[in-house]
Amino acid sequence: MRKTLLSIFTLVAMNTIAQDCSDLFISEYVEGSGNNKALEIYNPTTTSIALNGYKIERYSNGATTNTTGGVLNLSGSIAPNSAFVIVNGQTTSTGTSPAPDPILQALADQLDGVYPAPTYMNGNDAIVLTKNSEIIDVIGKVGEDPSSGAWTADPASGFQTGSWWTANHTLIRKANVKKGDGNGLDLFNPSLEWDSLAEDSWNNLGSHICDCASSTAITENNEVSYVMYPNPANQGNIVSINTNTNIERIDVVNILGEKVLTQESNKINTSNLARGTYLINIRFTDGRTVNNKLVIE
Repeated sequence: MRKTLLSIFTLVAMNTIAQDCSDLFISEYVEGSGNNKALEIYNPTTTSIALNGYKIERYSNGATTNTTGGVLNLSGSIAPNSAFVIVNGQTTSTGTSPAPDPILQALADQLDGVYPAPTYMNGNDAIVLTKNSEIIDVIGKVGEDPSSGAWTADPASGFQTGSWWTANHTLIRKANVKKGDGNGLDLFNPSLEWDSLAEDSWNNLGSHICDCASSTAITENNEVSYVMYPNPANQGNIVSINTNTNIERIDVVNILGEKVLTQESNKINTSNLARGTYLINIRFTDGRTVNNKLVIE
């Protein structure tokens, strides 16, 4: 998907009435050494949110389209008041491009794709979270390449020079932030909504403290967070379902309602499945179940 600045202005206009605690936002940004890069998405609502239609997009070096920065389609679901972690997916070091720390990758709910991809960010790239092509959150300013290579908190320089924030740092959203920034074109002052940690800090990934959780009453939480990846998948791919809850069984059902495959692990081998759309029923050992669609191309 390509966007011009005109289309981004349109998207900004559509986001002027965003409500607190009503939709996903970016809760952590890890711009570490090498390819130790990660993003965390937080669900501030009282219901589970399926990730179909949500994307992470990178606008590289002041670009007004995501062509050179890459797009990641998110997959799975985030339980209420829970976080979802995306980590750079490179697994082997090539030349000057090192693989991320395995400890960091082990924290991922979903690994990013191959270069160019959003988590190949380096501090001067705007990172955008969209829902059905509508901007719901942004780090940085789309169309701006900060002159020092990173955005800062210095208003005299237009937040472009001075002490770095978005390069070689981890940023964590402040607890009082209850919604994303839907305006991709306004000046970006990271100190307003973010706390800054040292480079290669990722001990906080996987959970987030937000005032939405204390301001909404959740009497019972039967939701479960999981990710199914890749989806869509090419025929022959192994589709993995990652979750912190133990899986008892996975049933794959075709469009005729016929059960065509049952797995007792978190892997679905698509080699014997025809191209098309399937219903995936995941049963967990604690009795909870979730359904998702899997598309095989």
